[in-house]
Amino acid sequence: MANVRLENVKKVYEGGVVAVHEMSLEIQDKEFVVLVGPSGCGKSTTLRMIAGLEEISEGTLWIDGVVMNDTPPKDRDIAMVFQNYALYPHMSVYENMAFGLKLRKFPKEEIDRRVREAASILGIEEYLDRKPKALSGGQRQRVAVGRAIVRKPKVFLFDEPLSNLDAKLRVQMRTEISRLHRRLEATMIYVTHDQTEAMTMGQMIVLMKDGYVQQVDSPLTIYNKPKNKFAAGFIGSPSMNFFEGIIEKGRSLVFQEKGGGVRFTIPRTLEPRVRPSLGKDIILGLRPEHLYDPSTAPRTKAGTPWKVQVEVVEPMGNEIYLYFSTGKNKQQYVARIGAQSTPSVGKPFELMFDLSGSHFFDPETERAL
Repeated sequence: MANVRLENVKKVYEGGVVAVHEMSLEIQDKEFVVLVGPSGCGKSTTLRMIAGLEEISEGTLWIDGVVMNDTPPKDRDIAMVFQNYALYPHMSVYENMAFGLKLRKFPKEEIDRRVREAASILGIEEYLDRKPKALSGGQRQRVAVGRAIVRKPKVFLFDEPLSNLDAKLRVQMRTEISRLHRRLEATMIYVTHDQTEAMTMGQMIVLMKDGYVQQVDSPLTIYNKPKNKFAAGFIGSPSMNFFEGIIEKGRSLVFQEKGGGVRFTIPRTLEPRVRPSLGKDIILGLRPEHLYDPSTAPRTKAGTPWKVQVEVVEPMGNEIYLYFSTGKNKQQYVARIGAQSTPSVGKPFELMFDLSGSHFFDPETERAL
């Protein structure tokens, strides 16, 4: 396999529209890297530049130490799995998987060995004689992955391959792709807009927005130590709550939400981070799992309950998503509380806020403090 390196890579379309801004990134050999971000952030464009399906406007791309800017896609030794499977409808599964090898004049025995080996890995041996129309979406996706495996490329590229599958199949396929990565020990670059896929599959996450890389880190590092408000809000489900307020000085430092909402005493361990913002606007970030029903909260989560107004209750089986508002601004927030809690829509409810898991952001730059 091989490493992939992008140095100041930029993509500009006609009319001066910049899709990717001077992106520098190094993907190690055998690493599973996920490019994630909202629609239009440049992640698929980046993948297509690596594949050679889009020209690089500026910068340099290396694959296995060789500059690939002007190398045709067929000579890059990569294999790409597309969102729409891209299978030939008139060919059988076997023929679809063998087609690329036939074009490269591989011996029939080698083609047969590779196809059957890939089919065994993916559990599709019994479908080799079928046409794509006789397969389910998940089976078609396995065929598309198998077609990539038989090539034994230096780099595997996945462009939102699970977005056409139902929820249950998506969970199943993402575990299979992760297992496949461990078995093949391959370099894989995976594009998705689904942060759950990114968190569960990637060894490293490249988080993008508006053509810029926001953060490159392991999934848990981005989750626990986001570098800016966008990273904090995008990674995690439900999203992080953001309270706009000001830092005031009392007996200790205090966060006061705008509109007369929640008012928190800042834990002494967090004071050094917010002291420079005394008297200034600040954004407090709290994940939904750091809010508790006082009657069921762990004993270690001591604190003063705060009364909120319940807007929406979503029972999830093992837990409840509780959407609420505070103060006069009526901004909606969300808490993940235990299924044994009994909130009612339109009525006040007490919550405890665990500030030990809080994040603070500059409202102008949106960078983490």
